[in-house]
Amino acid sequence: MALVFTAVGAFLYFRLGATLDERIADNLESRTTALATVLRETGDLPDVDPALIAGEDDVAQVIGSDGSLVAASATVESALLLSPTQLVAAREGVLAIETELATVDAIEEFRLRATPIDDHVVVVGESLEDRDGALDGLLTQLLLVLPLAVLLSSGVGYFVARAALRPVENMRGRAAEISAENPGQRLPLPRARDEVYRLGETLNEMLGRLDAGLARERRFVADASHELRTPLATLRTELELAMRRPRSPEELEEALGSAREEVERLVRLAEDLLVLARADDGRLLLSVERHDVRGLLDAVAGRSDSRASAAGRALEVSAPKEQAISGDRMRLEQALGNLVDNALRHGEGTVRLSAQTSSDALVLSVSDEGEGFPDDFLPHAFERFSRADAARTGGGGVGLGLAIVKAIARAHGGTASATNRTDGGAEISLVIPLELTAHRDLI
Repeated sequence: MALVFTAVGAFLYFRLGATLDERIADNLESRTTALATVLRETGDLPDVDPALIAGEDDVAQVIGSDGSLVAASATVESALLLSPTQLVAAREGVLAIETELATVDAIEEFRLRATPIDDHVVVVGESLEDRDGALDGLLTQLLLVLPLAVLLSSGVGYFVARAALRPVENMRGRAAEISAENPGQRLPLPRARDEVYRLGETLNEMLGRLDAGLARERRFVADASHELRTPLATLRTELELAMRRPRSPEELEEALGSAREEVERLVRLAEDLLVLARADDGRLLLSVERHDVRGLLDAVAGRSDSRASAAGRALEVSAPKEQAISGDRMRLEQALGNLVDNALRHGEGTVRLSAQTSSDALVLSVSDEGEGFPDDFLPHAFERFSRADAARTGGGGVGLGLAIVKAIARAHGGTASATNRTDGGAEISLVIPLELTAHRDLI
């Protein structure tokens, strides 16, 4: 504001000075014209009214061709207003100068205008006292008013800024109180629906997402602890029973076999958790190579063929001939194997593995002929430790299979989806780009 007011004051000062200078120049020019008219009509000025030559406070002279003073106002009758050099310059063209002249009251500064008229030189002058007085008065007023204006505007601006930033300060104070112990709090929003309001809305939405993520992490830890506790308790019980009394080799072998199953379950759970943790950290590396899609599906079906036969179930594979895909074969087999395992464990009827091309992607699907997923479970199908055992017969599993499938799909730059077929059964699909960069990281 100080810079603005200074610029405005300087503009007013110089604008007033320029206006007064223009008025003085116009006045001198009109007086010169009047004297030139009289001089051309009479040829001489000895008997002209002095008021015509100069007003009460102004000066005027008419200098002849020989340099003598032809006529002059009362205050400058004694000497020429122009020096010899200035007189020579005035005979060649209009000359404007400023000089100090002695008046009745004091020495004042005058602006002179010398104009050649035929063989004479007409010199008129006007005092600059009124001009300088007006400029000094304006400058004095500016020096008094502008500092007060700066102080007033600064004070008003300070209180306006405080009022405008008070909602931000309220939001800052509330943000300092929010922690993991009280995650439900939100930032206060101002009544005005301005930029600060929209910022608060965005931050509250972010806090909501953080709360949801924190809740998921807590649920994940609780579910993982629960899943780890069951096999550990079973393993401890088996070992305690085996050590309670002497056992025969057959009994010890049976106890060790049961303990081995629980250890394998723990190993699978730890490996699944490790895969998901690497996926969360963006460290699920892929060794990308070209693979035959039909061979990939046949390999997955071959690993589960004996299990399907034992359950009286059939496995069918359908894939385009000579269709290839770029990807990590081990991870893709892991994902498809999880889907086949879910279909055999929870579904019914024939399990179908299929592949279809769609623009620049490949859709890998596994379907069964069971009851399908409950409708309210579909939005949460790929969440960790989520299960729909009540609707899909069978048991077992910890609810990490589909979460791993989604992580592997994302690592390949694709997506995973779960739907219920119109003719019965569930279908889970992976959409994988046909071309990937080697050793692609999960982003």
